[in-house]
Amino acid sequence: MTTSDLENDGVIRAYDRWAPIYDLVFGGVFREGRRDAIGAAEAALPDGGRVLEVGAGTGLNLPLYKPTTRLVAVDLSPGMIAQIAKRKAQLGLANLEEVEVMNAQAMTFTDDAFEVLVANYVVTSCPDPEAALDEFVRVTKPGGHIVITTRIGANTGLRGRIEKALMPITRRLGFRTDFPYSRYENWAKANGQVELLENRPLPPLGHFSILTYRKTANCNNSGVK
Repeated sequence: MTTSDLENDGVIRAYDRWAPIYDLVFGGVFREGRRDAIGAAEAALPDGGRVLEVGAGTGLNLPLYKPTTRLVAVDLSPGMIAQIAKRKAQLGLANLEEVEVMNAQAMTFTDDAFEVLVANYVVTSCPDPEAALDEFVRVTKPGGHIVITTRIGANTGLRGRIEKALMPITRRLGFRTDFPYSRYENWAKANGQVELLENRPLPPLGHFSILTYRKTANCNNSGVK
């Protein structure tokens, strides 16, 4: 694992620049994945439970939840968080209980704080994806679900070579193209506190997938910072 290809300051600068135009550029592209992730999250949410949206961006997802779903949203980019605040004010999202600038790799929430965690298109933007994934597990309650929409790199073949070649460009834009599924497999094995419930490619080309994990009910957080 290497963290040198992305740095927090660079990611913040990139997404602060994206914030004013993010909805226009990416709103339609990722719509289906966002809707599927929200459906999976709400299906797993017990009555009175809370959903944590990590890397919530401009808050595009937030109005898609049921008005009764209790939400907390965090993002590393202050520019993105400012857009969420505007969206909340404009739409009157009373179920959005908390909005904070926060690093996915070192969140300030207590252990076992949320019943469901959703991370849409954020893992490949983290300088240390495995650290972020460990944090997802730490703040999720035992038995809770972690729903991730993510780019899955090809790793081999022509597409894999193209993804690797694009990395110098996409790094400046704040994300990775080269991110094979084996990184999730290796992380889950090393973490030891999750079981994979679903790995479903998203149309049209299957370059993105929804991964749903369950935090095992008998685990503890002693090995995860």
